[in-house]
Amino acid sequence: MKYIIILGDGMADRPIGRLGGKTPLMTAVIPNINSLCAKSRTGKLITVPAGMHPGSEVANLGVLGYDVKEVYQGRGVLEAASMGIEVKPEDLAMRCNLICIENEKIKNHSAGHITTEEGAEIIKTLNQQLATDDIKFYPGVSYRHILIFKNGLNKISCTPPHDVPGTPFRDVLIKPTDKRGKETSDLLNNLILKSQVILKNHPVNIERIKKGKDPANSIWPWSPGNKPKMKTLKEMYGLTGAVISAVDLIQGIGVYAGMEVIKVKGATGLYDTNYEGKAKAAIEAIKKYDFVYLHIEASDEAGHEGNVDLKIKTLEYLDKRVVKYIVEETGKINEKISIAILPDHATPCEVRTHTNDAVPFLIYNPDKSPDNIKEYNENSTEKGCFGLLKGDEFIKKLISDK
Repeated sequence: MKYIIILGDGMADRPIGRLGGKTPLMTAVIPNINSLCAKSRTGKLITVPAGMHPGSEVANLGVLGYDVKEVYQGRGVLEAASMGIEVKPEDLAMRCNLICIENEKIKNHSAGHITTEEGAEIIKTLNQQLATDDIKFYPGVSYRHILIFKNGLNKISCTPPHDVPGTPFRDVLIKPTDKRGKETSDLLNNLILKSQVILKNHPVNIERIKKGKDPANSIWPWSPGNKPKMKTLKEMYGLTGAVISAVDLIQGIGVYAGMEVIKVKGATGLYDTNYEGKAKAAIEAIKKYDFVYLHIEASDEAGHEGNVDLKIKTLEYLDKRVVKYIVEETGKINEKISIAILPDHATPCEVRTHTNDAVPFLIYNPDKSPDNIKEYNENSTEKGCFGLLKGDEFIKKLISDK
């Protein structure tokens, strides 16, 4: 048996008034997902351990069956791995967003989804004016970048910017968790303030403002961590694998999990991503590997924007441009293939950030009888045969064929 996980990042939601109390998953036209659901066994999964922040890094590690409390070291170090950045044991790696601040408040976490090229220009400037022997910035994709702080002490508390739109930025600056972290937090907060001075009149931002776009007028370091100690999928489950994602974080998890990272041209992490290219890459990968982790980010971004209509559209795109193709093409392969569909976490449009709600999942196994759940959504799967799972129970159900 081979395995494909189709992960719709943040696609779970909560009831929305203008949808008549339904969620986007209940409202979207998703015939291919529902058809597969009718042939599958279903349930709900707690992807985020109690007491942990429901970040994508935590949730995706949970989906893959890792003991998150043991291996989690922040998303910055995972994204650094995907970018080929060497992180030494004494280094503190952090995600470094380019964000938009307006009237002293965080307007958005993405600087209006700044382009990768624009972001690279800004990071170049920041390295020229702020980098030291201990501090260096690395350009990533769009607003997602990396800051490496040599000998930085991970005794700090950082707020993810996507969790606090509309909040005065000074209220959520980095804080030390004990006296040892004060030097690190002070230095990082100074970098934030200095970046605002540097970026105020940056040529990239002047052009963006002229075009009516949000400027990238501040950095925002968060999710600090040191190099993690993780077993590979081969070591845990005896499986070879590949990961397909436009997001550095997921690619970094793939690196530490020993999977091949497959990058697809035109994959953006937004609703305009190359759905067809990613689906085709998954089919080619499953011919070579035992396990494929196909990650689609678009619905999460729509949830962060609070855009209900866009979230519905991303779900429908996932259905007709990814799931349909994968189901059809796996049927042509002369090998048994199990397919699972689930989100890593919910990103409710009315909350505009991640929550730790249990998420719906389906597992199609050609050797197993379905559980009679005909539609895939947050409510229907509660009645599925798997019930409520947590920890590594989902991945073990998927690969144990039980």
